[in-house]
Amino acid sequence: MKTICRSSFYRAFSLLAASGLALGLASTVMAQATSKNMDGMKLSNDQPIQIESDQLEIREQDKVAVFTGNVKVVQGTTTLQAGLMTVYYRGEGTSVTNGDADIEKIDVSQKVFLSSGTQQATADSGEFNLAAQVFTLQGDRVVLSEGQNVFIGCKLTVKMTTGEAKLDSCGGRVQIQLDPKSAKKP
Repeated sequence: MKTICRSSFYRAFSLLAASGLALGLASTVMAQATSKNMDGMKLSNDQPIQIESDQLEIREQDKVAVFTGNVKVVQGTTTLQAGLMTVYYRGEGTSVTNGDADIEKIDVSQKVFLSSGTQQATADSGEFNLAAQVFTLQGDRVVLSEGQNVFIGCKLTVKMTTGEAKLDSCGGRVQIQLDPKSAKKP
């Protein structure tokens, strides 16, 4: 098992803590899609990141790092797990091993699980586009939950700079189960 804890990944994976997950969707429901501004989805670079996987392949000439098998990324109370994670970076003379890579995008697949505090999401795959500051989780069934509140769709899109989130349906309707006991009291 390889463990990487480099500053080059701080910026990339700070979005994991920033994602805070899109589980504040409880207050807005629409027939085909659900959208809401998620104030907790801001970038944070204040905590170290630990990355573990069964294998790590770095292809410097292609500017790609591929983490394979039991991938686990932890930053603070946020955890990302997947079977495969591919990190794409850019810049002449940059290197993941030197800690100066400018990370462009991260793809995750093979049973994606994202957890932050009491919030969780599962999906088939995901993309964290750092250039556009957007992350997307998608699959046959994307499930978001916080306590007894559950949101089901096929695609979750979150703008990391604003926290705006949108959950799209699977061709039918977004499914939401809300627990009235979870509502915040004034």
